[in-house]
Amino acid sequence: METYMVLLLFTAIIAYLLWFSFICRALKGPRVWPLLGSLPGLVENADRMHDWIADNLRACGGTYQTCICALPFLAKKQGLVTVTCDPKNIEHILKTRFDNYPKGPTWHAVFHDLLGDGIFNSDGDTWLFQRKTAALEFTTRTLRVAMGRWVNRAIKQRFCPILLSAQDNARPVDLQDLLLRLTFDNICGLAFGMDPETLSEGMPDNAFAAAFDRATEASLQRFILPEAFWKLKRWLGLGMEVSLSKSLKCIDAYLTNVIQTRKQELLLTQHKHDDLLSRFMKKKESYSDEFLQHVALNFILAGRDTSSVALSWFFWLVTLHPRVEEKILTEICTVLMETRGEEEGEEGISRWVEEPLAFDEVDRLMYLKAALSETLRLYPSVPEDSKHVVVDDVLPDGTFVPAGSSITYSIYSTGRMKSTWGEDYGEFRPERWISADGKRYESQDAYKFVSFNAGPRICLGKDLAFLQMKSIAAALLLRHRLEVAPGHRVEQKMSLTLFMKYGLKVNVRPRDLTGIVAKIRQGHKGNCITNNVTTEVVV
Repeated sequence: METYMVLLLFTAIIAYLLWFSFICRALKGPRVWPLLGSLPGLVENADRMHDWIADNLRACGGTYQTCICALPFLAKKQGLVTVTCDPKNIEHILKTRFDNYPKGPTWHAVFHDLLGDGIFNSDGDTWLFQRKTAALEFTTRTLRVAMGRWVNRAIKQRFCPILLSAQDNARPVDLQDLLLRLTFDNICGLAFGMDPETLSEGMPDNAFAAAFDRATEASLQRFILPEAFWKLKRWLGLGMEVSLSKSLKCIDAYLTNVIQTRKQELLLTQHKHDDLLSRFMKKKESYSDEFLQHVALNFILAGRDTSSVALSWFFWLVTLHPRVEEKILTEICTVLMETRGEEEGEEGISRWVEEPLAFDEVDRLMYLKAALSETLRLYPSVPEDSKHVVVDDVLPDGTFVPAGSSITYSIYSTGRMKSTWGEDYGEFRPERWISADGKRYESQDAYKFVSFNAGPRICLGKDLAFLQMKSIAAALLLRHRLEVAPGHRVEQKMSLTLFMKYGLKVNVRPRDLTGIVAKIRQGHKGNCITNNVTTEVVV
């Protein structure tokens, strides 16, 4: 009997190794180990995950396939992952065969407790209905005006005073934390018309904001665990699932109060609201309170972290590239001199920049938009995104993807390929977004710059995001000069959003604009976007 069992075990091992060898011959990319698949490589490179993926994609010509878990019953479906950064493949996934690549059951299950069947957590007809409804609102100028009002109020009343206090007291601040609070307040104002005021002197705690953060973190942790395991933890009430349950109750209570209050206000004609929640309530369709909650939460999740993280990387890059900073300031000052008149002396310039930029002034800042786009190319807020494969398919580069498997398109890698962006792909050069005559911002192909998604699910709030980012960037740079605090380490945090692992600790210095204004007056406008921007590489 023992001999039989040994022989059976030996046969099983040999059969597995033969199967494993056969499977590995078809795979490119990181090394695949028996049983463990590519997991050892993932663990070894956990602190540089996105660069590791980019390295593998460069070595494989833009696409590779790997097994996360090298078990026979998982190899063709759940265990197989296709990773790509080829713009043609990305267009195929996000546009040409859009219906074949939904978010899929794994994504939906992970976020369902928090986001329900909201627009960012649904597929098919459920998604399409919400998309069409939301698209009607995002195309209106009034929504952009509303965003501008929320942003400028927060900048003037809270963001600028906090930065000025840090400057006067020579106290470093975590700029990433300030920006997260600022964008959270803004998106809450736009989503349901209430300002939680998380960005205030003393950085007060807010129950709704804290609950939202905990719920998001707990939901993201589910991606690490097999679905059956986190569902068991939820059923038993263990670990982060307890925190998620408590946070969801807090969120529900807060938004229930918001919705009930708003319903009462909308019955009174003197109350006028232009937030998204009110707009959905005013439609002839009768939406449930649960649906309205999910509308608000989905837009908060999409609009909060993405802009603040992008701005954090932008300000860091600006501290490393003073010539880019000067071009941005020259552009802003040129616009303000035309819209607000010229002021003499440092005191006059201080009065001149006292108010945040108006809607039309922000729209004219094309070089600033180019610098923000270049930041998102190198440091996209969402570095990787995954889709579920519904039926067998072949990508434009010839890669076969079987039904039931997953496919990841690496947005981070797409922005760092020499084949896509040229020899200077690793350089921070906003000029690549400017027309040859230096007079226009030029958008790049949507499938090689995927920071705002592309195809039918392209980000509805792209213009609002640029409006917010440009307003905040202009307000800060006009008033202050930033220096990264001595000893502070800027590193990527490995999560679904490209946070800085240790925040962005900066010292805030006063800004002197007299030299830039003098150059503009003397006619030295070569660095201004409105007057033939140079195309030299910023090293």
